[in-house]
Amino acid sequence: MNLTNINTVREILSRHGFNFSKGLGQNFIINPDICPKIAENGNARSGYGVLEIGTGIGVLTKELALRADKVSAIEIDKRLMPVLAETLADFDNIKIYNEDVMKADLRKIISDDFKGLKTAVCANLPYYITSPVIMMLLENNLPVESITVMVQKEAAQRLCAEVGTRESGAITVGVNYYGTAKQLFSVSHGSFMPSPNVDSAVIRIDIDKKYNLNEEQEKFFFRMVKSGFSQRRKTLANAMSSLMGFSKNDVYSALQSLDISESVRMEALKMEQLIQLAIKFTEGYL
Repeated sequence: MNLTNINTVREILSRHGFNFSKGLGQNFIINPDICPKIAENGNARSGYGVLEIGTGIGVLTKELALRADKVSAIEIDKRLMPVLAETLADFDNIKIYNEDVMKADLRKIISDDFKGLKTAVCANLPYYITSPVIMMLLENNLPVESITVMVQKEAAQRLCAEVGTRESGAITVGVNYYGTAKQLFSVSHGSFMPSPNVDSAVIRIDIDKKYNLNEEQEKFFFRMVKSGFSQRRKTLANAMSSLMGFSKNDVYSALQSLDISESVRMEALKMEQLIQLAIKFTEGYL
């Protein structure tokens, strides 16, 4: 069954009475070259279990299952369950969960389904939920080695930007705190059914938490980053003063101790500077 043949896809969906949901951001991959590349770049191989988020009709699920020992796929749309029962009927190493990934117990799924295996995540994420899903996966400190996702091209550029550049944002800092992001390849909007208005890109985040902040420091770090980027046109001192309650003099003092300009904006700070600043504040002022 060719799940990237547009006529085959239409026939299957029509037979099951399925219509695309704009609310769920559904765009199914019909370019036959894309899913094998995602699977090969996403650690789908012997010795691994792959957690897939969002199955569509199973085109990526199939490629993952051909390579990995096990695949556990989470799909929120119950209308796709009978479709997947048909398209993935030949596989005995796939388990489908009809759940909302933001509410699912992913740690339990990984523990139950992937005993003795390393774990990777692969996903074709709807644009509207890209950042929440990625940060949820990272913040929960799941036993995952990599997260390979297809996202809107603009989001990919932000996720993979260098911290301290204009292209970076709070999500860039968050991703860099937990791992290293790399853009793998671009995907044109014509590779989907229905076709979205923008192109996409596939990125991989290798989990390699490099910073040893304690719980208090980590909590402060993310509060500071969120505050600074929510008012990115303001200086960091103004943002922290208005949103976190610090006096500007306290912020100036911390910045000066690290040889950072008092007029700096959050977007100009490198990752190491942000880490040092969080440590400085938690040691000196909290």
